[in-house]
Amino acid sequence: MKTEQQDKLLSAMASDFTKAELKAADEAMLGYAVKLTRSPGDMVKKDVEALRAAGFDERAIHDICAITAYFAFVNRIADGLGVELEELAFKVTEHEPPHAKPRRR
Repeated sequence: MKTEQQDKLLSAMASDFTKAELKAADEAMLGYAVKLTRSPGDMVKKDVEALRAAGFDERAIHDICAITAYFAFVNRIADGLGVELEELAFKVTEHEPPHAKPRRR
């Protein structure tokens, strides 16, 4: 059963993960993934070093990078082919307003 704390975390993650109460390693991982997704040309060695400093080993860093890149790849394919997602795919939390409509990523 979900607790109030879990609901709060889910809501924060759905709207802005930087406002969620996360462990430092989780914040570092998500920050890296967001930067790699939004501005891959701006990635520098310091970004990987920040993951190491947060406790990730080389395998974990590789996995974070590969999974982030894979999702970007799949999204580009879907966007390039005009694939529309089902409305249910956009319902992240039960707190979403009933009038919410599907949106393109």
